[in-house]
Amino acid sequence: MNPASVGQVCLVPLDQLGDHFRRYRLRVPQAVTAMTQSLRRWGQCAPIVATLRQETLQVLDGFTRREAAQQVRGMNTLAVRVIELDDRHAKAAIHGLNQTGRRPHELEEAWIVRALVREDGLSQLEVAELLSRHKSWVCRRLALLEKLCTEVRQDLEVGLLTPTAAREIARLPAGNQSEILDVSRRQALSGAELGGVVRLFLESATQEQKQFVLAKPREALGQAAAAEPPGWDPRLSSQGNRLSKQLAALLDRLAGMENFLECRRWTALMASDQSVLGPIFQRLARDARCVADGAADLAVAMSGDRS
Repeated sequence: MNPASVGQVCLVPLDQLGDHFRRYRLRVPQAVTAMTQSLRRWGQCAPIVATLRQETLQVLDGFTRREAAQQVRGMNTLAVRVIELDDRHAKAAIHGLNQTGRRPHELEEAWIVRALVREDGLSQLEVAELLSRHKSWVCRRLALLEKLCTEVRQDLEVGLLTPTAAREIARLPAGNQSEILDVSRRQALSGAELGGVVRLFLESATQEQKQFVLAKPREALGQAAAAEPPGWDPRLSSQGNRLSKQLAALLDRLAGMENFLECRRWTALMASDQSVLGPIFQRLARDARCVADGAADLAVAMSGDRS
């Protein structure tokens, strides 16, 4: 690669594009299929982005286009914009360049954060500044991987476990995580049920109580719900009680929506339904991310954790 090509868009043979940074992005087969069809019909509409490493261009943005192009007969080259970055800024670019279209999955963000901290030696504050995020966001992404036992992390990486469920399991000591994972698989627990089981397990004072939660999770959840008296919480102010009720209602609705998504019940919707509801789900995704980040930051502030 001619150094003069840096900053320019040029045609590069497919076999000269490396995938060193592919490990920070999940492969989505449906996206590859859709991109293959798009390339066959329209050709390449936007250049991919790559950086030079040891005389080889390594893709930063455009992994799906690269894979799809390999399946299109006669497509031997791709338009590539070449940028010059060191390793840490290359990882940051993977995160930044993918904020449009399919946004980075929480697991992908966690991979990047862990690499910046463990491989590049950055502090969590430095990573937050590099990625234009709050330190608590960095801490949550790092914990998503580092507080999980190997079995749970493997399920997360292959898509058998949602990030929400993984965060719940991460609250447990590593030695108990596999037990809860086995219960969740065996009983097909929803995200809300899994969170409740984790809470009950952590609150259990004896080994017998813990075994009951593991053996009969839904019965344990039912008993716990029956034991919780509804109504006014004397520990809270009037405003605090009103907010508590709103949060309870919101969490209940979120649990229902999470179950809807995890069970893929949207596949039963008609095409006309999906065209109308699609933009609403896009807004839900955007607003939910903002609320989740804000709520996490507020939780840290309320706990008094300023580290």
